[in-house]
Order: sequence, then structure tokens, then C-alpha cells
Amino acid sequence: MPPPVMPVPPVDTPVAPPAPLMTPSTFSALPGWDKDDLRQAWPPFLASCNVLIRKDEWKQACSAARTVAASDEAAIRSYFESWFVPNQIRAADGADTGLITGYYEAMLRGARKKGGAFQTPLYKVPDDLLTVDLASVYPELKGKRLRGRLVGKKVVPYGSRAEIARADIAGKELLWVDDPVEAFFLEVQGSGRVQLTDAGETVRVSYADQNGHPYKAIGRWLIDQGELTPEQATAQGIKAWIAANPSRRQELFNVNPSYVFFREERLADPGAGPKGALGVALTGGRSVAVDPSFLPLGAPIFLATTESGSEVPMRRLVMAQDTGGAIRGAVRADFFFGFGYDAMEKAGRMKQRGQLWVLMPRAQ
Repeated sequence: MPPPVMPVPPVDTPVAPPAPLMTPSTFSALPGWDKDDLRQAWPPFLASCNVLIRKDEWKQACSAARTVAASDEAAIRSYFESWFVPNQIRAADGADTGLITGYYEAMLRGARKKGGAFQTPLYKVPDDLLTVDLASVYPELKGKRLRGRLVGKKVVPYGSRAEIARADIAGKELLWVDDPVEAFFLEVQGSGRVQLTDAGETVRVSYADQNGHPYKAIGRWLIDQGELTPEQATAQGIKAWIAANPSRRQELFNVNPSYVFFREERLADPGAGPKGALGVALTGGRSVAVDPSFLPLGAPIFLATTESGSEVPMRRLVMAQDTGGAIRGAVRADFFFGFGYDAMEKAGRMKQRGQLWVLMPRAQ
């Protein structure tokens, strides 16, 4: 009798461990590190340090920065190379490249009272908007807040963009502007300036809160609908589509249920940028928005990408000083171009691939 046939045991296929988010590297491995004029990055770095110095792991490095001459490029380079380790950022799947977009500080025309061309409101935070922080009960939700409103004894989601557009929240208008399209893009940028024609002054409006709904890109929706190609889905291309399809403008806007509320700030220094999520003024060309779930807010980041709408390399040290509803993922950054028409044009076309290295203090 032949021996019984035994089943072949299954072979366990080894599962590759997830790629580390941060891989220690060297400054010599950073493409273009030796060519960047670090004096331009020094003021925004010191601004970050004013916040980071409160954290134990940053205290020594930020204290040492106070002794470095801002005009001495060699001393600044030596400082970074002595105090920091560059760590290349990778996504969970091991990818070391990601999307680099751009944003800017907009300028709109407005008035304090509705009338004439000024028919589009910018809203301040409504009184019935509740913010629920569950981090004390659920530590894994640290940094995440729920927004809603109270109906009876129940907290329900706050209205979407479409619902807010239909609702009567008269009296909560902060300002009135003359262009609904620019008002929508102001929400995407998070801050801007409004030239008040009836008051003879220019004020800054900054992000104050949000309705709790997730950000959804209208450019992606236009691509999915076959209205635009990926190459056409820039800010300029989207605005051109709206101009050609005015009756569908609100339909397009409502694709993004997220709605941003603003606060007014005095424009004390027209040369200074708006404050980002870190609480310091952003610097055009040297500040970026990141996802703080992956990258520490305030940290220096070496960015290797290409110029807006170009293949020309752009490699420089920037500071992670802001966040954004559309900025999600590890290898992901939104490059702040600053204020003005040129910044708007470049930001609108910025949709490049890039790599990131975050500079973390060396263990002392």
C-alpha cells in the first residue's frame, strides 16, 4: 500500500515591514544643499524656533541659533550641519516622492456693507458652531476636532457649503467682496487681504475656523467629470471653466463641502506674510504647509522639486509653518509663494513632484 499523501503545508509569504517614515541621511546626500543661500531661510527658521524652543528636544538647538550671525552664510550652514540630522521622508508604501502644490496670499476688493458690486459675504465664525475635542478621552484623536451644532440635546454635523449657502446667517458677515470666485479661492488659500473701497484701508482676513466637513478638490471633480484634463486643472484652468460655465459655478463650489470662516486682522506690516498654523508669519518662498500627522510643525525641511509648471530644479530649505485641509500625507507639501499677482500665477500652476527631508535635532 502506498504511503498516504500528506497535504503540503502552505508556505507563509513573508510580509515586508512597512517602510520607515523617516530615514536618517546626510547633508551631502541632499540635492543642491550646498547651493542654497541659507541666509534667506534663517529669519523664518528663527521664527519657528521662537515656538519650538518650548519643546525639550529643540531647546538646545534653538538656543544655539541665537549666537549665529544672520549675515554669515558659512556659519549658518555649519550650524545646521552640526545640530541637525536630515531624515528623508517616505510614504507608507515606501515612495519617496509626492505632490508639491502652491498657495499664496490673495488680494480682494471689498466693503464693510453690502451694496453695488459687493454681494458676496465672507463670514465670521457663527455663534452656533461647536468644537468638540475628544483627545482627553481618545488620545489617538489628538489634534483632531469635531465641529457641529446643538439641536435640542444632540450635537449634529454643521452645515455643508451648500447648506450654508442656503441658510440665513445674516449678521455674521465679516466683509462683502465683489467676486464669488475669488472668495472661494480665498478659502482654499486660508488667508488674504481685502481692499475696502468704502473705508479707504486694506485689512487682512485669516482663517478662524471651519465647518468640519472634509476638503474635496473641485479640480479633481472636473477631471472625473471629463470637463478638464489633469494638465488643465490648475487654478487658472478652473477659473476659465467657471467663466465659460457661469450657471454651474455654485454646483462646482458645492462639490467641496468644507467651508472656512474668517477673522479680520489689522495689516500692521504690509511686507509681512499672514500667520500660519504655527502662529508665526509665513515667508514667501521659505514656508510650506504640511500634514502635522506625519511631519513636526515648525521643523526645517529640505525640499527638492521643480519650479511652478516647469522642469527647472527648485531645491531649498523651507519651514513647516502651516497646515491645510488639502495637505494630507507624508511626502506632501504646499509651497507658500507670498503675496501679489506673480505669487498667484505661480501658485496656481504649482503641481510638481518632489522629495522632502526633515531636519531633526541631533541627540546631544
